[in-house]
Amino acid sequence: MAGTDATSRVTITPLILFMITVIQRVTHANVVIDNETVGQINLGIVALVAVEKADTQKDAERLLERILNYRIFADENDRMNLSLKNIKGGLLLIPQFTLAADTQKGNRPSFISAAPPEKGLQLFSYLQSLAKETYDTVEFGRFGADMKVSLLNDGPVTFMLKS
Repeated sequence: MAGTDATSRVTITPLILFMITVIQRVTHANVVIDNETVGQINLGIVALVAVEKADTQKDAERLLERILNYRIFADENDRMNLSLKNIKGGLLLIPQFTLAADTQKGNRPSFISAAPPEKGLQLFSYLQSLAKETYDTVEFGRFGADMKVSLLNDGPVTFMLKS
């Protein structure tokens, strides 16, 4: 029987975790901290990024590659065939640990799978550095800050990506 241990007949499923982000195609967006705009873009992508305990730098690298190359912008035939790189749009990366919440039980989210703050900061900082090296038009929210994010979702077009 495929996928089972022959002696116990119990299905064995490997646990595979991914770095999570929600991307939104926007006409413009900004992030404000303490009444100061710290990041803003015009046409592009807002990416809300969660870091979980098992995430690595390799996951961050793969996630950035997917964000930059995910084809969610319309071509001349109004089909989603163009990536952020193709249109040379803006990228606004926002750390958002609440995406790592387990919401399957009860009426209160559990953050047991979220990375501890030190690891979250380290990995988001790595993602920031990588994004700056890789892409010209990139802005950021601030890890751990109380942020006010404003955006105009174009479509609306929203996807959950996993590294």
